[in-house]
Amino acid sequence: MKKLVMGAVLSALMCGTATAETVGVSMALFDDNFLTVLRNGIQDVAKGVAGVDVQIEDAQNDVAKQLDQINNFIASGVDAIIVNPVDTSATEAMSNAAAAAGVPLVYVNRQPVNVDALPDNQAFVASNEIESGTLAAFEGCKLLRAKGKAGGAKIYVLMGELSNQAAVQRTKDFHDVIGMDMCNFITIVDEQTANWSRDKAQDLMTNWLSSGEAFDAVFSNNDEMAIGAIQALKAGGVSMEEVIVTGVDATQDALVAMQGGDLDVTVFQDAHGQGGGALDVALKLARGETVDQKVYIPFQLVTPANISAFLAKN
Repeated sequence: MKKLVMGAVLSALMCGTATAETVGVSMALFDDNFLTVLRNGIQDVAKGVAGVDVQIEDAQNDVAKQLDQINNFIASGVDAIIVNPVDTSATEAMSNAAAAAGVPLVYVNRQPVNVDALPDNQAFVASNEIESGTLAAFEGCKLLRAKGKAGGAKIYVLMGELSNQAAVQRTKDFHDVIGMDMCNFITIVDEQTANWSRDKAQDLMTNWLSSGEAFDAVFSNNDEMAIGAIQALKAGGVSMEEVIVTGVDATQDALVAMQGGDLDVTVFQDAHGQGGGALDVALKLARGETVDQKVYIPFQLVTPANISAFLAKN
């Protein structure tokens, strides 16, 4: 499977185009730190390519609105479409609409339910979610062992939107790691969705604290929820030295939290690279070129020991 490197993306795109090309982009939500970086990746690469115009729409977390945007892109005659799905279980209708119109479509970041049955002119660009939750949970397990918790540790799990493949896979990764011999000392007290939201995670963590249940760590499907949990923990007078908190994405806010000693683990997901890679694939499909239908950009573990390598990224 080919790995997209941004230098290669830019050099391929900078070759120029004979005619102007328009790419319609439907983002699940503008009001999300990680997706903002991804959106910027699309725009930044497009700015460096003569004759390429991107039209980016906010689906506002509304599946019906997103499908309308795709149909509108098709009707307006765009050369290709990029979709960051609101609901990864609702992508077949989007694929069918684009395929019927002969318009190339690229899903980015969130894996569509029909990823293994995409038409020839459709593709998926993201990072392999099996890596994300596994890296975070295994590092969390190691940190709990280092704290002398191998005799038994209790954790809470914050999940993303349950309709989202990444949330499902990352949670499964957590369970798979806890099932390993090295980490089977960990018990999940409770796991609930906070819908990727910092505010909802803060509220949920506050409720968990009010139960009085003892726990040792919070494993979160993303950084925003991890930060929400941290805010609740600090407001509740919990020492961050006593609790392990893990996240995923390595957003700038998360890295600040890690530098402050609050967040212990995150996993770098190259949002900018995914965005630029999706545009590269969309343009290649529009030009009739052959591409891999699944293009994965690796996740990387981020801890206080190597954080300096990631401060200028997401």
